[in-house]
Amino acid sequence: MVEPANTVGLPVNPTPLLKDELDIVIPTIRNLDFLEMWRPFLQPYHLIIVQDGDPSKKIHVPEGYDYELYNRNDINRILGPKASCISFKDSACRCFGYMVSKKKYIFTIDDDCFVAKDPSGKAVNALEQHIKNLLCPSSPFFFNTLYDPYREGADFVRGYPFSLREGVSTAVSHGLWLNIPDYDAPTQLVKPKERNTRYVDAVMTIPKGTLFPMCGMNLAFDRDLIGPAMYFGLMGDGQPIGRYDDMWAGWCIKVICDHLSLGVKTGLPYIYHSKASNPFVNLKKEYKGIFWQEEIIPFFQNAKLSKEAVTVQQCYIELSKLVKEKLSSLDPYFDKLADAMVTWIEAWDELNPPAANGKA
Repeated sequence: MVEPANTVGLPVNPTPLLKDELDIVIPTIRNLDFLEMWRPFLQPYHLIIVQDGDPSKKIHVPEGYDYELYNRNDINRILGPKASCISFKDSACRCFGYMVSKKKYIFTIDDDCFVAKDPSGKAVNALEQHIKNLLCPSSPFFFNTLYDPYREGADFVRGYPFSLREGVSTAVSHGLWLNIPDYDAPTQLVKPKERNTRYVDAVMTIPKGTLFPMCGMNLAFDRDLIGPAMYFGLMGDGQPIGRYDDMWAGWCIKVICDHLSLGVKTGLPYIYHSKASNPFVNLKKEYKGIFWQEEIIPFFQNAKLSKEAVTVQQCYIELSKLVKEKLSSLDPYFDKLADAMVTWIEAWDELNPPAANGKA
C-alpha cells in the first residue's frame, strides 16, 4: 500500500528554481484544498486556475498563493468567437491557461494529485524534477541504455555516437503517478483494485519516431519551444469523445518535436494520484476513441511535415490540414477538430504576438 507524503511542517522552498519564469496551470471544478499539501513546493510560484463548469461557483484557493482565475465567462470575453476552440466540462480547458501565460515554462497538475514519497520516504518535489528535466538535453536519435545520460551519476554508455552526445533541447517533461494508474476504462473495469506501487528512479528520452500516451495530470513543458502545439483538442460537452485530450496533444507535439529536433522526456517525477474516476462514466467518454485510436495512431506514425514548416505554428497548421484530409472520413468530428486546431493557433497568435515574445 502506497501513501502520499506528509508535508506538514516542511518549510516553503526559499530558493525556488525559475520562480519568475514558470506558471502552474490547474483546471478545476472544486476548491483547491489540495494545494495545502503542495505549499512547500508550489507556493512561491504564480498559479493560473482555469475553472470549468458553472462560472458562478466560488472556488476557494488557500491563502498565500499568488493566482489568477479564469472561468468560462472570462474565456468567452477574452477570445470572443474563437472561444469555441476551448473545451467545456472537460479538463482540456487547461490549455487556455497555456495560452494566457506569459512565462517560458508551464507545469500543469490535476487537483486530485498529491505529493508522492520516494522509496526513502522523502516528499518528492515534482516541480523541481520537471525543471531539471527541461533544463538538460534530450537524446532522441540514439537510445542510451543507462537511461538519461545527463543525470548525475550517469553517462553515455560504450558505443554511443560521440556526434550525438550534445543532445537537443528538451521541450516536454512527462511525469508519472503512484497509487491510481492512468488506465483506460476497460482496464479499470478488469483491474479495479490495481495500484501502482513501483517507484522507478529513471528518466528517459522517448526516441524519435515513437509515439506515447501523454497524460496531462503531471506535465511540464517549455512554452517557447512547443507551447502553440499544446492544444488539448475539442473534448467534453457537445463532443463525441472525452479523455483523449492530453493524448491528442501528445501525439501532435511528438510529431512536431521529431520534426523540429526537440526532445520529450518521461519518467520522474512521480505524484500520488489520489482517486480513480468512475470507469463506467469513463467508458461512455472513451468508447469511440478506443475504436478511433486504431486509425489515429497510424495516422500520426505516418504524418510527414514539410521542410518549409520551421516554426511550431507552421507545423501545427500543416498537421491540421493532414487531420482534415486523412481523418475526416473516419468521422465528421475530425473535420471540426481540424478547424478548431486552426482557430487555436489564430487565438494563440493574437494573445502572443511575435513582438511580445521578442521573436522574429
